[in-house]
Amino acid sequence: MSEPLIKQVAADIDSQGKGLKPGAIGLIGSVVVGVASTAPAYSLAASLGFVVATGGGELLAGVKAPAIILLAFVPMYFIAQAYKELNEADPDCGTTFTWASRAFGSITGWMGGWGIIISDIIVMSNLAYIAGQYSFTFIGGFGLPAVAALASNVWLSTIVGLLWIAVMTYICYRGIEVSARLQYALLGFEVVLLLLFAIIALARVAGGDGESYSVGFSLDWLDPVGLDFGGVIAPALLTAIFIYWGWDSAVAVNEETSNPAKTPGRAAVLSTVLLLLTYLLVTIATISFAGVGTKGIGLGNPDNSGDVFSVMAPAVFGGGVVGHILQVLFAATILTSASASTQTTILPTARTSLSMAVHKALPSHFARIHPRFLTPTWSTIGMGVVSAALFLAFTLISQGLLASLIASLGLMIAFYYGLTGLACVWFYRNTLLSNVRNFVFRGLFPFLGFVMLAVIFVYGLIQYAAPDWTQDPTTGKDVTIFGIGATAVVGVVGLLIGFVLMGIWWLRNASYFRGEVIPRGAFLEDKPLDGPAPVA
Repeated sequence: MSEPLIKQVAADIDSQGKGLKPGAIGLIGSVVVGVASTAPAYSLAASLGFVVATGGGELLAGVKAPAIILLAFVPMYFIAQAYKELNEADPDCGTTFTWASRAFGSITGWMGGWGIIISDIIVMSNLAYIAGQYSFTFIGGFGLPAVAALASNVWLSTIVGLLWIAVMTYICYRGIEVSARLQYALLGFEVVLLLLFAIIALARVAGGDGESYSVGFSLDWLDPVGLDFGGVIAPALLTAIFIYWGWDSAVAVNEETSNPAKTPGRAAVLSTVLLLLTYLLVTIATISFAGVGTKGIGLGNPDNSGDVFSVMAPAVFGGGVVGHILQVLFAATILTSASASTQTTILPTARTSLSMAVHKALPSHFARIHPRFLTPTWSTIGMGVVSAALFLAFTLISQGLLASLIASLGLMIAFYYGLTGLACVWFYRNTLLSNVRNFVFRGLFPFLGFVMLAVIFVYGLIQYAAPDWTQDPTTGKDVTIFGIGATAVVGVVGLLIGFVLMGIWWLRNASYFRGEVIPRGAFLEDKPLDGPAPVA
C-alpha cells in the first residue's frame, strides 16, 4: 500500500471515531475514575506492609516508608505529564498502544497495549478475592461472627469474588455515566473513612493513647538517605508504584469526556497529586500508630503484611458502640475500594482492546459497540470472562503462585508506563527545543520518568528472582519456578506471552503490523513548533 493511501486509512479511522459516547463525563468525573482505579484503601491495606518489610518480616524501608511513597510519586508525576502531552496530540482510548505505535512502530505499540491488558487482568484476581473476603467481613460485623469467619475460606471468597467481577462487568457494560455515578459514591465513602482513620490514629499517638510500640512522626521518615538502592529502594518502589497505579484510567476514557484533548490529561496529573497527599497522610499515621516491629499489629509482622488495616482497626477505633460501627464501616471501605477498582479496571482494558481492534491489531469483534449504551460489548465482557477464568485457574493451582503473579505487577506497570514516557520524548523530538515549556514537559519529565522506571524494573527483577522472595501463604515455603523466584518468572513470562499472541494475530491479519492502519511517525510531519500535533 502506498504511503498516501496508508495515511488516508489512518485518517479515516481517526475521523470516524469508535462509537463511544462523547462528552459523558467532565473533569471531576475523570479525576474520580482515575483515583478510584488505584483503590486507595485496598492498595494501602495490601501493599504498605511490603513497603515496610519483606513477606518474611525482614525490614525494607521501615519507618522510611513515607520516603518511598514520595519517591514513587516522582516517576508517576513525570509519566502523568507524558500522558497529558500525548493525549493532547492524539486523544485515543488506546493510549500507550496508539502512541507507541505512532512513535516506534507496530510491534512496540502492540506490546504497550498488551502491557495494559495483562496488568489489568492479573490485578482483577486480587481485587476480586479481596472483595470476596471483605464481603464476609462486612456482613459479619453486624453481630454475625460465623459469617465473618468465612472470610478465611478460600473457595467461598473466590465464589463471591467471581460474583463481584460479574456485577462490575455488567455495570461497565451499561455505560460510562452509570459507572461514573457509582464511583462518586464509592470513592467519597472510601476517602472519608481513610482520613478519619488517619486522624484518629495520629491523635491517639499524640495523646499517649496508642500502642506500646507506637512512635511519634519524624521528618527523617521523608528522607531516603541511608537506604540501599538495589536491596531496599528498588523493590519497595515497585510495590509503591503498584499503590499509585491506575490513575491512567482517567486518560483511557478520553473519548467519552468533554474536551477529550485537555480534560483527561489534567485529570491524570490531578489524580497523582491527590493520591500523594492521601497516601502520605495515611502511611505516616499507620506507621506512627502500629510501628514497624514484628509483634502484635506492627507492620513488620509477616502475619499482617497482606492486610495491615484489618488488624489495626480495632486498636485505632477502640471498643464500644461507636468504635464497633467505625470498624464495620472501615471494613466496608476496603470492600468498596476493591469493588470500585474492579469496575474501573475493566473500563480502561475494554477501551484498550477496543482501540486495538479498531486499528486491526485484534479481531474485529472487540471493536463492537452497544447501540444503546455506547460501550464496548465484546471488549467489556471479554475482560470480565478472561479475568474470572484466570482468577479461578490460579486459585485452583496455588495461592502462592497467585501471590507471585500479583507481586509481579510492578514489573508490568513499570514496562508500559516507562514506554509511554519514552514515546512522548520521541513523539515530540522535533519541537523539544522550541521553548522551555516543551523541553520540560515533553522532554525532560517524560524521559526522567522512563529512566527511573527502567532502573527500578531491572533492580526489582533482580530482587524478585531471589528464591526466598515470595512465600506461599498457606505452607510458608518459598515459591520458585526452576529455582528462580516465581515473582520474577511470572512477570517476565506474562510480558513474553504478548509476543506469542501478537505473532498469532500477525499471521491472521498483518495490515496493522505493516503500518497500514497506524503509520509510524504520522504526527511528526507539518506539526506546529509550539502546539500539539495535528490529528493524522
